Amino acid sequence: MKDKGLLLVVSGPSGAGKGTICDALRHKFPQIRYSVSMTTRPPREGERDGINYFFADNAHFKELIKEDAFLEYADVYGHYYGTPKKYVFDRLEAGNHVMLEIDIQGAMQVREKYAEGVFIFIVPPSLDVLSKRLHKRHTDTEEVIAGRLAKASAELEWISRYDYVIVNDDLDAAINKAVAVISAEECKSWRNENLIASIKKMYEIK
Repeated sequence: MKDKGLLLVVSGPSGAGKGTICDALRHKFPQIRYSVSMTTRPPREGERDGINYFFADNAHFKELIKEDAFLEYADVYGHYYGTPKKYVFDRLEAGNHVMLEIDIQGAMQVREKYAEGVFIFIVPPSLDVLSKRLHKRHTDTEEVIAGRLAKASAELEWISRYDYVIVNDDLDAAINKAVAVISAEECKSWRNENLIASIKKMYEIK
């Protein structure tokens, strides 16, 4: 019987590189699954229920909130988004890791409900570097970039609430650190009760 997988919660300012690092981790650890969120916004063209999102109406979503069915949820521009507990827990019980790439508010909700998760904060080496990265994207106006930088400064105050902080100065080095974090967490004895039981049985230890 497999031991439970890890719930990996990754946060960081926009432009810190967390998406790139998360993609690299999925290649390194094939057992990582992304969680599928539930939302009340209408499906966009090409989106499929249960693949991109679980689509629900407001009444059903609010009923699930009352039932405490979400690890975290938020109202974003008039639409609810949430991480269903059952979807995540079923995959953890099957021995898969589940990755949540979410903002700080969501991460803190998850910590309240699942403290054994692994919480990783990805941070740029400086606000100046972050500014240059955001400008290189050529996707945001100066006003939007200024807002992202201001938000990043506020987000950095939450670093101490995470288990690990990784400075993304050199991408390969940052990925290696994230790999090391997951590898170490996988080996923690309290996460491996079934493995330890099988080892004891093999060595006839009671």
